[in-house]
Amino acid sequence: MWAKVWVEGELSNVSRPASGHVYFTLKDDRAQIRCALFRQRARFVSAPMRDGDQVKLRGRVSLFEPRGDYQLIADAVQAAGLGELLAAFERLKAQLEGEGVFANARPLPFPPRKLLILSSATGAAIRDVLAVLEARWPLADVTLIPVPVQGAEAAPAMISALGLLNRQAKLDPERDVVLITRGGGSLEDLWAFNNEHLARAIFHSRLPVMSAVGHEVDVTLADFAADMRAPTPSAAAERLVPDQNTLKRQLEHQHSRLQRAMQARLERDSQRLDTLRAKLRHPGEQLNRQRQHLTALNQRLNRAMQLTLTQQKPR
Repeated sequence: MWAKVWVEGELSNVSRPASGHVYFTLKDDRAQIRCALFRQRARFVSAPMRDGDQVKLRGRVSLFEPRGDYQLIADAVQAAGLGELLAAFERLKAQLEGEGVFANARPLPFPPRKLLILSSATGAAIRDVLAVLEARWPLADVTLIPVPVQGAEAAPAMISALGLLNRQAKLDPERDVVLITRGGGSLEDLWAFNNEHLARAIFHSRLPVMSAVGHEVDVTLADFAADMRAPTPSAAAERLVPDQNTLKRQLEHQHSRLQRAMQARLERDSQRLDTLRAKLRHPGEQLNRQRQHLTALNQRLNRAMQLTLTQQKPR
């Protein structure tokens, strides 16, 4: 039984037949070896495995007897350098967390008066965000600050843009929001968002910051430093503004309730008015009753006086 080994190199001749197995060649500038990744193991591999990719793989050496060739039977494949990047990410994350850089949790204004977006002007992220905003809340006041979102210049550009926004006196932390966003990618593609200076700039921002970097499974230091994290650019737009259709339905429901309440009130008041009208008598009728009462009293008084005079007459 051959021992398992780790080998690093460049993928070439990647083939995926209907069987579900993956066949490829692993090479460097001095040598190459045929490799096979069988179906039951291939489904656990997250690396994209394209020609030209640098990978590390673990496997055992096997002899392919029909050709007399040695080959490597792989059981694990990962992007080269991924382990080192993950280790660096975890070290920096622990350091910044210990310093309190991830303590932001300010509530975001909803909806914001101004939405300030730091993103690539040509990327899929800004298109997704704008499409969701247009569908949900066309009244949104959006300003795009174009910045690179990948490569060595990305983090400094975002730090500079964030600093410029924070120096704008017309912007209000109680009403305005900064959104930092880009689409998905590999750990290397998103590495600019793991810059410790960018994380500190987000933490110290007087304007609240939402971060939406990559896909749902991607998490960066910018996400931890922000006041709120969204799993995708589209989800960020959904969380930042209300849905006009939902509000319309709510208004229609409230309008219906108000109409029903007004109708019920009118019916109650109408019934009360009818009751009061039935009790109400004309003033002339009241005077006539009083006149009849006075006449009766006058008659009684006359009879009483007549009786008294008759009794006092000498006999």
